[in-house]
Amino acid sequence: MMNNYRKTNTTVSLINYHFVFCPRYRRKIFLQTNVEERFKELVREICADLEIIIVALECDKDHTHMFLNALPTLSPADIMAKIKGVTSKKLREEFPHLQHLPSLWTRSYFVSTAGNVSSETIKQYVENQKKRQ
Repeated sequence: MMNNYRKTNTTVSLINYHFVFCPRYRRKIFLQTNVEERFKELVREICADLEIIIVALECDKDHTHMFLNALPTLSPADIMAKIKGVTSKKLREEFPHLQHLPSLWTRSYFVSTAGNVSSETIKQYVENQKKRQ
């Protein structure tokens, strides 16, 4: 079982997000290996700047999956805005076949949370707090 607990001065957190998003019109932009490699490199840079841990990152020909561990100060919308904004701008600047696109990504994305413990475990933990005193 992986341990991705994050500690700051005042908080201990475990917030894992699974994101999936696509290029506009489901274009198969990741068929070219160099586009996929550059996309992953950019995501790693952005995540390092935002102190996000990449648990997993993978691309299929027309979409990408990311499993990220983030601090509670970042919302999923903030994370997506930064990743999609920076990667869209940089990839369209660096790859001539993407330059004609007004935007690279759709506005939508899928996000779900995931952790290392079940809801039942958390429920039992909360319910047992009074008994500990």
